[in-house]
Amino acid sequence: MSDLDAPPAAAPAAPPNGRDWAVQAADAIERGVGAVRDKTAVPLDRAARILVYGVLAGFLGLLCLVLLAIAAVRILDVLIPAEVWAAHAVIGGIFTVAGLFVWSKRRRKATD
Repeated sequence: MSDLDAPPAAAPAAPPNGRDWAVQAADAIERGVGAVRDKTAVPLDRAARILVYGVLAGFLGLLCLVLLAIAAVRILDVLIPAEVWAAHAVIGGIFTVAGLFVWSKRRRKATD
């Protein structure tokens, strides 16, 4: 008899739980790697972002403060009819009063 008359070969039987063990092993490894990544890389990434953006914000804030002080001195130099030292004295006085205020609000260390 020829091969054309033979019945078709049966497909391999499916595993009892419906999935191949290789697929299950790959899924388990993927879950494990994902859990490790979520507990290590994600918090480190978040901390690095906070650090970088915090340093950038601090630098830009300091830059704005310096430019504001320069602008204030120049404006006061135009408004006050004296020499430029008067504008410097006014801005210095403002910074001194602000510094004393912040110094008075500090938390003192508890002494034993």
